[in-house]
Amino acid sequence: MSRSTAPILAVGAVTMANRSIFHDEPVDWRIPVATGLAAGAFALGEKSPFGDWFVTVAWIAVAASLLGRIDPGVPSPTESALAWWQAGAGKR
Repeated sequence: MSRSTAPILAVGAVTMANRSIFHDEPVDWRIPVATGLAAGAFALGEKSPFGDWFVTVAWIAVAASLLGRIDPGVPSPTESALAWWQAGAGKR
């Protein structure tokens, strides 16, 4: 397994958790497909002379997926997890 695979899979898992667990939306199957394609592309990119750049970009993507908002109406995963934790599991 390449060094960028775990961060890219983490980005997909965080995105799925934010949508499905924290906001009770149905599973969007485009997310796991895109995550798999991105993991494969980054693994291939690591074999190039710029392999370290792909690892760096993968870790930047993890930070961006945790802190950034994709949809302006939906809080970031960090905000969602904090609100979910403060509300107590099952008390929404």
